[in-house]
Amino acid sequence: MKLLTGLVFCSLVLGVSSRSWFSFLGGAYDGARDMWRAYSDMKEANYINSDKYFHARGNYDAAQRGPGGVWAAEVISDARENIQKLLGHGAEDTLADQAANEWGRSGKDPNHFRPAGLPEKY
Repeated sequence: MKLLTGLVFCSLVLGVSSRSWFSFLGGAYDGARDMWRAYSDMKEANYINSDKYFHARGNYDAAQRGPGGVWAAEVISDARENIQKLLGHGAEDTLADQAANEWGRSGKDPNHFRPAGLPEKY
């Protein structure tokens, strides 16, 4: 529903041309893949205190895709944090995750959250 609302808003209110429309969708798709890659890498690394780094990195990579990537990163990050709230994760952890998400989406270096010793592969 949010996707449809966002797309309608972009096309009607902002007057997005068909070329921009496809660019937005492509950026959103690629941004969602970036988010999935960061999540997969986090699970694979299974490294203590690396969670915030992968949050920031996924959002950073997605945001590099343009407005569609930023939109996808925000929707995915918010959904993930809302699900974690429902599962009983602490409010402090949610706030810290959202701060890392915003850090990455704003274009700041995700390595700010990189824990010492995390393999260079990531």
